[in-house]
Amino acid sequence: MTRTLIRDALHAIDQTITVKGWVHTRRDHGGLIFVDIRDHTGVLQLVIQPENDVAFATAEQLRDEYVIAVNGKIKERTPDLRNDRLATGTIELVVDELTILNRSEPLPIQVHGEAQSSEELRLKYRYLDLRREKMQATLRQRSDYYRVIRDYMQKNEFTEVTTPVLANSSPEGARDFLVPSRVHPGKFYALPQAPQQFKQLLMVGGVPRYYQIATCFRDEDPRADRLYGDFYQLDLEIAFAETGEEIRQTMEPLIKQLVTDFAGKKLLHEDIPRITYREAMDRFGSDKPDLRYGMELIDLTDIFVSSEFSVFKKAAESGVVKAIRVEGGSGLSRSQIDSFTDIAKKEGAGGLAYISFVDGEAKSPISKFLSDSEIAEMQKRTGAKNGDTLFFGADTRDTVNKVLGKLRIEFADHFNLKDPNLVALAWVIDFPFYEWNDGERKVDFGHNPFSMPKGGLQSLEAADDPLTIVADQYDMVMNGYEICSGAVRNHNPEVMYKAFGILGYDEAYVDAKFGAMINAFKYGAPPHAGCAFGLDRIFMVLIGEENIREVVAFPKNGSGVDVMMNSPSVVDKAQLDDLSLHIEERAR
Repeated sequence: MTRTLIRDALHAIDQTITVKGWVHTRRDHGGLIFVDIRDHTGVLQLVIQPENDVAFATAEQLRDEYVIAVNGKIKERTPDLRNDRLATGTIELVVDELTILNRSEPLPIQVHGEAQSSEELRLKYRYLDLRREKMQATLRQRSDYYRVIRDYMQKNEFTEVTTPVLANSSPEGARDFLVPSRVHPGKFYALPQAPQQFKQLLMVGGVPRYYQIATCFRDEDPRADRLYGDFYQLDLEIAFAETGEEIRQTMEPLIKQLVTDFAGKKLLHEDIPRITYREAMDRFGSDKPDLRYGMELIDLTDIFVSSEFSVFKKAAESGVVKAIRVEGGSGLSRSQIDSFTDIAKKEGAGGLAYISFVDGEAKSPISKFLSDSEIAEMQKRTGAKNGDTLFFGADTRDTVNKVLGKLRIEFADHFNLKDPNLVALAWVIDFPFYEWNDGERKVDFGHNPFSMPKGGLQSLEAADDPLTIVADQYDMVMNGYEICSGAVRNHNPEVMYKAFGILGYDEAYVDAKFGAMINAFKYGAPPHAGCAFGLDRIFMVLIGEENIREVVAFPKNGSGVDVMMNSPSVVDKAQLDDLSLHIEERAR
């Protein structure tokens, strides 16, 4: 007998069918045994009658999560016995034959019901955790998500091409995962942080539009919005694209379709705004601003140039004074303000000054140092009303933006300003080509070395300060998350050599790192541009998850450990010998 899925049993009344699945629950009612059987489509009640000696004896052995097959007739339940909580609550299967396909020990985690085990246990027994209805639905949704993406890319004449996983080490802004070579002792492959060089080589190879759903590998610390080790991105490139706007306009319809048609959410802007990097930092204190709420950073520097309040006056002379208006902020308690002050200090602030407007008065520990005209002007510029509070940053521009940007996010969380049914998209453009690397105390590439500086070679040669050079780079942000990074690519060897030369690298270094790409560019490389969308992160936002580990089948934990497979693990000495490797113990 062909297996029938539980969802299809509703259309099989008075028919004999076979159903296979897991024992969801078993109930012995003294004369009748009821078993709920579960497959990926739902739950169905089985009735095993005592007259059926063989099936009844087998049913007495059943325990939760046993794997069984049953054959019997579908019957309608009488109205008084229907279960409205089940999709199949109007029917039941009267069992003729019952077979135990496999037994189950008592489960170490809960796989149905409201209660859940800890994340660590769930990840250790992920193969059981995946039985939960929510996880099953997530996997199906993700499959549909990929289908929508592939359909769009094919309709827009992109060619899907897979690129190597064993590649060369390449500076992408994170640590590589290295793979030692057995046949070439002392040499290493690297798992690609992105297919960057390969996709640019495809452009040289005459592929007009490339894409793939690529696995990428980065040795970065995990976060709630970043997986450890491997993740997936929609990687794409277009030949003869000379501006980032061509890429942005090509890909916007897909992201909008995913938001509205796939996820059923509302777009804040039908016309997705373009915001420069500098504007984003000055207005929102972040290069990935969440536009679902206001609280923009308002520059008040000029008000305090001659102020008697020395803290603001000093900042106005050498830096900036900014404020954000928090509607209803006067209702914050002292302890809550102390908590926000601690957050500001962790971001580099010396403290957190504020003024609350209550019943026509400006109430604050600092109000006595400010003139009436200063208070009136700041209230006018910020639009502060009765019940609102202004929180200030007074320091260098970068520090103030960082502090108030972090507080903006924290206040939005506190006051529940992030509408989960609303999606705010924006393109952040014109990123710095170079940036200051605090850890290594030197100038380094901003995003990556493969982007074209705006103005090309001339901009590199003319700049007195490399930090003033702007790259033709762009990110898409969604509700405060970076979901895409892209650029117009550098396809000119001379520009590549100069870009690295500014950082002190000679041509030999560039040739050693990017020899294949440099050589390829000498043979008629077309201008090209592209981007890559973080598929795990987008999916997380679209389905309303806050932890990215919930949207993949087999994630590692918050420490980068696969507790299910016990990875990473120690390997045999013989394996190390094959690879010409020796492990030295570090002094502790």
